[in-house]
Amino acid sequence: MQPQEVLKVDEIDLSDLPFWIRPLEEREGAFATLRRERPISFHQEPWIEGLPFPKGPGYWAITRYHDILAISRAPEIFCSGRGFNVTDLPPDFNEFFGSMIGMDDPRHARLRRIVSTGFTPRMIQRVEQDVQRAAAAIIDDVIEKGQVDFVTEIAAALPLKIICDMMGIPQSQYRFVFDRTNLILGAGDPEYVDDPLAIVPAMLQAGAELAQLVQELGRMRLEHPADDLTSALVHAEVDGERLSDQELGSFFVLLVAAGNETTRNAISHGMKALTDHPEQRALWMSDVERYTPTAVEEIVRWATPVIHFRRTATRDTELSGQKIEAGQKVVLWYCSGNRDEAVFERPFEFDVARQPNEHIGFGGPGPHFCLGAHLARREIGVMFRELFQRLPDIHAVAEPARLQSFFIHGIKHLECEFTPH
Repeated sequence: MQPQEVLKVDEIDLSDLPFWIRPLEEREGAFATLRRERPISFHQEPWIEGLPFPKGPGYWAITRYHDILAISRAPEIFCSGRGFNVTDLPPDFNEFFGSMIGMDDPRHARLRRIVSTGFTPRMIQRVEQDVQRAAAAIIDDVIEKGQVDFVTEIAAALPLKIICDMMGIPQSQYRFVFDRTNLILGAGDPEYVDDPLAIVPAMLQAGAELAQLVQELGRMRLEHPADDLTSALVHAEVDGERLSDQELGSFFVLLVAAGNETTRNAISHGMKALTDHPEQRALWMSDVERYTPTAVEEIVRWATPVIHFRRTATRDTELSGQKIEAGQKVVLWYCSGNRDEAVFERPFEFDVARQPNEHIGFGGPGPHFCLGAHLARREIGVMFRELFQRLPDIHAVAEPARLQSFFIHGIKHLECEFTPH
């Protein structure tokens, strides 16, 4: 893929929804232009008439890798607690959908400590074994078909099963969780919500239903603990404090959204990339153990499943010569940082052997680095090992149906074929 710089710098509007349905090459070209000519640029905020939010004051777009790192490492100057979306949402909305990613210390540190106690070495070891079994079972279900929607039947199935099993949610509820997650993160796409004015009610209802599911399970686990993460979370205590019902619910919404959707999209983008670059597939398959660690990192860099997060300046400051006032928003465009020519050699080439590869596909360094990065790496690596072993010729046969979103770099559907067994 080569970026196409069809827009002049003054024509680039990152809040313009039609920009996000341009061909990927043109979007990559626009970010390349910004990195070179206007690496910190000011943009108006997206707004749909009729939504219950006022149009915000605009934001600074941060497009270079090192500027994104600098902001990520300075949470006391660039905070998360005033919102992680571009648009200002009510505080309860931020907490409901953001959990820890919409908090600052000390609340963020407290919640992260409590949640971390649930991820014991024994739990992690068990989950790693479950990933292998789950990937094998997913292939078992499709191996005779010869044709699949790779996203819904393979890529989405693995992280969904792992997270639900971790939490103790029964298989009968998998589809329920899958559909609500699609609504929350895909609400701007007509396939999921066709009326823009219905976006907010649809998101709130989907989030409330997910929260209710895990809160009911949590109350059950308080009385009857089991060997699952929900039991660990409701019984975990740090400095005498436990998770509240609301905190458990919002953490689960974050877990299924961040852990399900993002890993699903990384795996889907990985399959598309391997189809487009058969020489990279051949290299990886020539020594799976050797190349899996670097290939997984390259897939995450290539996909960058979360396109951006926002921070807010807590005081007047300066970044790479640009003055930023207290209260102004800065938006970290991870998709641009992961293509920064100053950091990555041949950034627009997919290279499963790429080293070094200090990408920011799991967010930048600092307190908000992805809690589930280790699990995501494990899921991606295991799934592709299983595919290479059992469906070695699987490949995409059509262009992906891309999610219409400027927040999630999603693939909704990807038709693939393989030799059935």
